[in-house]
Amino acid sequence: RRNIEILQSHHVEKIVTTCPHCFNTLKNEYPRLGASFEVFHHSQILSSLVSEGRLKPSDELDAKVTYHDSCYLGRYNDVYEEPRKLISAVTGSGPAEMEQCRERSFCCGAGGGLMWADEPNSKRINNERAEQALKTGAGILSVACPFCMTMMEDGIKASGADQRVAVLDIAEVLEGPNDV
Repeated sequence: RRNIEILQSHHVEKIVTTCPHCFNTLKNEYPRLGASFEVFHHSQILSSLVSEGRLKPSDELDAKVTYHDSCYLGRYNDVYEEPRKLISAVTGSGPAEMEQCRERSFCCGAGGGLMWADEPNSKRINNERAEQALKTGAGILSVACPFCMTMMEDGIKASGADQRVAVLDIAEVLEGPNDV
């Protein structure tokens, strides 16, 4: 309630998040406590700006890109198209989809607290998800969540593929990995 009071005292009308967990909380839980602002994930804003022609990708990316649907952006809030539209804007085609994607996506493990759990590498959920990404043959694994980024970076490193697969936020893919 205090956060809402502070935001309202500053006349906040719109909030943009980079974190799907924050997006979910601000969009779905804060209104129950009296909040009345619009909440957007950065992939939604970037996609809108690209489709309106107000933002142009830096260069066409000549790389195969796969995309990991984060739980709180995808399954909890049905945001699936915007990140894919950004990848299409950069590559000219959609992402190389993992076997489990969209509504059937596979959690990276961070949302369930496994980021801090001491599991054997062979059983870590992020390592399994990274293997699913590697099966696409993509050189870029794109994410739209800072927690997913950490988990996917760790999973790609554990697989030994960190020299050939980059893990990038969807905004970095839009900018072009050579520009980051």
